[in-house]
Amino acid sequence: MKVGDIFGDPSAIDIVNDDLVTMALQYSTQWDSLAHIGAYFDADDDGVAEPLFYNGYAGDFTAHGVRSLGIENVAVTCVQGRGVLVDLFSAYGTSGTLVDYDGLMSVFEQQRVVVSSGDILCLYTGFGDAVMSAGKAPLAESVESSYCTLKGSDARLLQWITDSGLAAICADNGAVENKPEGHKSGTAHCAAGGTFLPLHQHCLFKLGIPLGELWYFKDLAETLRETGRNRFLLTAPPLRLPGAVGAPVMPVGTI
Repeated sequence: MKVGDIFGDPSAIDIVNDDLVTMALQYSTQWDSLAHIGAYFDADDDGVAEPLFYNGYAGDFTAHGVRSLGIENVAVTCVQGRGVLVDLFSAYGTSGTLVDYDGLMSVFEQQRVVVSSGDILCLYTGFGDAVMSAGKAPLAESVESSYCTLKGSDARLLQWITDSGLAAICADNGAVENKPEGHKSGTAHCAAGGTFLPLHQHCLFKLGIPLGELWYFKDLAETLRETGRNRFLLTAPPLRLPGAVGAPVMPVGTI
């Protein structure tokens, strides 16, 4: 567009371009905020379960979004710390394995992974590679289930997450944990009073641990493998979008 047509003098040589983007905030590389997943919980012990989110927040949603637990709080304080990458793809390939506590610890031992309190756990499953290779073409329904995920229902795995003191967990797949069978057709089932996403409930609702989804780890994983390392500096603040329950992020790994 010629700037002169806007400002009133067509003889000006300036040309300008602007863009407009409309997007789902959690459809690409993103952080889940603590307002993403809540639960019905009887916090006041009156026999009636109320809809609550992390730290007992309820009724926190307004026409302008969520207040106390909005993603902007994560953006303001940034997300920066020691990332630890676990190469699950090299261990499990396209077997579709549900990785439980024993499976994760086995990979830790093979790859000499050490996780300390405050670390950001990054899981490379290979699914992100499939997404990028497909370009803009939709993936077949079977593709995502071909790659491993954490087994969210494994009690020992959830307890390890609690004990480890992790600051956050990120993965290159769509939910970090396995999605319930039948979720795409609306026929999924869980036990009465149970949860479809136990790892989300455990991390977001109970512990206050943010989850990152659909990250791209291939280049980082290859470089770390070449250098014999699995730790790096991770900088990953989300977009500062007041009131949002999640937001896109452009993670940077410094080796």
